[in-house]
Amino acid sequence: MSEATIIDGKATAASVTDEISARATRLVEETGVKPGLAVVLVGEDPASQVYVRNKGRMAEKCGFHSVQHNLPADAAEIDILSLVTQLNNDPEIHGILVQLPLPAHIDEGKVLQLIKPEKDVDGFHPVNVGLLGAGQTEKALVPCTPAGAVLLAKRAAGGDLAGLNAVIVGRSNIVGKPVAQLLLQENCTVTISHSRTRDLQEVVKGADLLIAAVGRPQMITGDWIKEGAIIIDVGINRIPAPEKGEGKTRLVGDVDFDTAKTVAKAITPVPGGVGPMTIAMLMANTLTAARRQQNLAEEPPLF
Repeated sequence: MSEATIIDGKATAASVTDEISARATRLVEETGVKPGLAVVLVGEDPASQVYVRNKGRMAEKCGFHSVQHNLPADAAEIDILSLVTQLNNDPEIHGILVQLPLPAHIDEGKVLQLIKPEKDVDGFHPVNVGLLGAGQTEKALVPCTPAGAVLLAKRAAGGDLAGLNAVIVGRSNIVGKPVAQLLLQENCTVTISHSRTRDLQEVVKGADLLIAAVGRPQMITGDWIKEGAIIIDVGINRIPAPEKGEGKTRLVGDVDFDTAKTVAKAITPVPGGVGPMTIAMLMANTLTAARRQQNLAEEPPLF
């Protein structure tokens, strides 16, 4: 069998954001409403700063109204809640994203649940979680990473996932559970596996579509993979890279790319796979939120 097709998340994300930019331009021309995204960053975590900067840059590229609020790491919880309330009430802000993780003294649940569900572009509010679980994606805001993962899988499969055995490794609220709900709606047969799953390797071996989101570097090797499977690797892990020099590191996924690509039909690289899609789907959610808040009809889905 020939090597797997490498699924180019950067190229797919670029095509998605080009379409979002065009739709945002039409929205402004037709209604005068510019989609507004506010990102709240608490503290100075370097990785979070990079993520937030990339989100702001992409929002501006899509023609959005983009706002960033930076609070110190020792900011009081009441100050964060007050800011979220202010953004909830701002008609120019259609999407609110509070960058996680928050400092330990802040109750993440309290902050996330204060965001109005219709402005919750991360899709973490219990209302959006419930709508997704009930299959009402036309009313929900869907978490960005799962939405991006499913879009990549659909394109790799030629547009239709119906009937595939989909195995998810990882049961997090952020990826594992919501991606399972999305794949059920795509008419897959879905198995959620995790660290307590018996004969995990055999379960993974049955996957026509594998979503790896367990957070263990290169855990899933080529001998776990069914020949011809589609692999969407959500994992982002940093491991030592002595070949680059002392103290250097590199990013890898949860799947051992080099061995898996000799067996799979298609596979996402890390980096350059699901990561770019997460930001693209955040832009999609912000545009959707803006349209819904103006009581405008839904546009054709991006996938």
